[in-house]
Amino acid sequence: MKIKPFNPPVRTLMGPGPSDVHPRVLTAMARPTIGHLDPAFIVMMDEIKQMLQYAFQTKNALTIPVSAPGSAGMETCFVNLVEPGEKVIVCANGVFGGRMKENVERAGGVAVMVEDAWGTPVDPNKLEDALKNNKDAKLVAFVHAETSTGVQSDAKKLTEIAHRHGCLVIVDAVTSLGGIALKVDEWEIDAIYSGSQKCLSCTPGLSPISVSERAIEKIKNRKTKVQSWFLDLNLVMGYWGTGKRAYHHTAPINPLYGLHEALAMLQEEGLEKSWARHQHHYVALRSGLEAMGLSLLVKESARLPQLNAVMVPPGVDDAKLRSRLLEEYNLEIGAGLGALAGKIIRIGLMGYGANMKNVMYCLEAIEAVLSDMRAPIQTGVAMNAAQSAAVLN
Repeated sequence: MKIKPFNPPVRTLMGPGPSDVHPRVLTAMARPTIGHLDPAFIVMMDEIKQMLQYAFQTKNALTIPVSAPGSAGMETCFVNLVEPGEKVIVCANGVFGGRMKENVERAGGVAVMVEDAWGTPVDPNKLEDALKNNKDAKLVAFVHAETSTGVQSDAKKLTEIAHRHGCLVIVDAVTSLGGIALKVDEWEIDAIYSGSQKCLSCTPGLSPISVSERAIEKIKNRKTKVQSWFLDLNLVMGYWGTGKRAYHHTAPINPLYGLHEALAMLQEEGLEKSWARHQHHYVALRSGLEAMGLSLLVKESARLPQLNAVMVPPGVDDAKLRSRLLEEYNLEIGAGLGALAGKIIRIGLMGYGANMKNVMYCLEAIEAVLSDMRAPIQTGVAMNAAQSAAVLN
């Protein structure tokens, strides 16, 4: 069988990620490939580090993109900071807290779980109690923006509690970087990881991380080797550090062009304006959904503007809803995971995709399909509600 060149359909990506990639990023990725030790490429690497420091709001020297997706950024933090036998308090209020537990255990650590209901933020009081009951804990790990539910936890407060008990902190910011307030230095976060494919409007495949001097000191004083050779930051910094670069791996040249462009655009817009834009369009989307008669899983006070978990109306098959949106409107939204499978849909408003055109298109498509599926919704009101909210907000 002769295989033809692959030409993907043109979709509007409004799921939990990847998000729509800005045309400037796609154009940047098509530029000529040069060597990963080329002097010109090394200049660009330094600029990426500088712009990631801005995005994370940090002066951490070890602020780099890991050459793999966000899950590898997560693993980088855990395999470098967790030694066999060490106790780690893991806060879980969704899928990705559970993945943190897996990483702790695979690194030989002992995970002590602080569980909260899916759709609710991490309870600081529960963390405080867990630390009082586990005075030998070395680390605390939690998700800032839980992608599986659309809930935000108070990263500043959780970090303060952990530090008061002598623990370092690992934070998952895969969905939060660029979309909501995140201040690594001000909040004194020790290790944090994100992904390129969400609020940064870049393609999947890179994981920005930032590691504090406190955490680097722990890594340098390990009693055992880092479990992973590829993700060992002692080695990676030989390539991403300053001065003469030592070969470690062949960096993904063209995807890094894309990340450079995405971060340049974030600087051009301004970080605070990016946070405000995500909030502005969330208010419009929420207003339209609620006018239609749909409700959101997470309470307003803890809700992520860039990832909205919407309750599936009674009698509606969520898989058929999502399938029809994809087939008839080329609109991708996400399914519920774990205990929320079949109960919610997840609508992303991330990065380049956080715009009024997407809000209106999404509302129009959902209303049309739900109406045809005889769902108990109000028709003809969602778009006006969204437009009014956008004007007032």
